[in-house]
Amino acid sequence: MYIPASFRVEEAAVLHSFIERFGFATLITIRDGSPFASHLPLLLDRERGLLLGHMARANPHWECLEGTESLAIFTGPHAYISPSWYVTHPSVPTWNYTAVHIYGSPRLTSESRTRGIVDAVVSKYESNRANPWPNDLPEEYRSNLLGGVVGFEMPIGRIEGKFKLGQNRPEPDRETMLLHLRSAGADASQLAEFIDQQSSCVSTSDDRAR
Repeated sequence: MYIPASFRVEEAAVLHSFIERFGFATLITIRDGSPFASHLPLLLDRERGLLLGHMARANPHWECLEGTESLAIFTGPHAYISPSWYVTHPSVPTWNYTAVHIYGSPRLTSESRTRGIVDAVVSKYESNRANPWPNDLPEEYRSNLLGGVVGFEMPIGRIEGKFKLGQNRPEPDRETMLLHLRSAGADASQLAEFIDQQSSCVSTSDDRAR
């Protein structure tokens, strides 16, 4: 993707944390000469440098996955930015957003490996619930369900991060933008929270470097 230098994010730990936090992705592969997309949760295996996932066997996407370069797109908070929020004028509207792209060639997984991937997805999204579902399905029922899905792992060949958060604007513009974001609705407030977190991380890193 197009990434101006001021928006580029290259720190592996930051990109990995983003993927783990915003794990519902769009996976795109060329099938029969045209892009084919599926929307699904993907897990990151940091140690092995892999994305892990599964999809319905009825989804023809899996038939073109093996060995074909694919693109997984992870998106986070985003919001419209009004020029009226800036101190500097004239200015124009824009959209601030966060995204991480991962490129790689997936490979299909065995039945036992697929079972592990499915269980890992359930574990991740149930673990923070007050009363996690125990994933205690009858074995015959579970086996039948697993027969209807296809698992895959995608080695990370290349990763790109773009956090367009107004870094190219003067400091007074960034401050007033953030002030307005906090009261401009759910999407905008989520972006403001993300910007605050990034600023906190940068400040901490700067302090440690002194």
